[in-house]
Amino acid sequence: MEQPHNLSQLKPGQRAFVAHISTAGTMRRRLMDLGLTPHTEVMCLGRSPLGDPSAYLIRDAVIAIRAKDSQNIIIATE
Repeated sequence: MEQPHNLSQLKPGQRAFVAHISTAGTMRRRLMDLGLTPHTEVMCLGRSPLGDPSAYLIRDAVIAIRAKDSQNIIIATE
């Protein structure tokens, strides 16, 4: 089975850890303010009916992130 490489590829029920955020500027700051820092565990809770955005459990908070933004969050599954 192919391992997901970025957060947008995580399927509902899967968990991973943030390895790197590959964006800069205000979007990087916003993602980090949401708790997406290296080594943070993230779990995909589900996708909206149209598939975007997806809901993630991050540090005991449910956060919706658009696929466009979650593609810049590099993850590691182990």
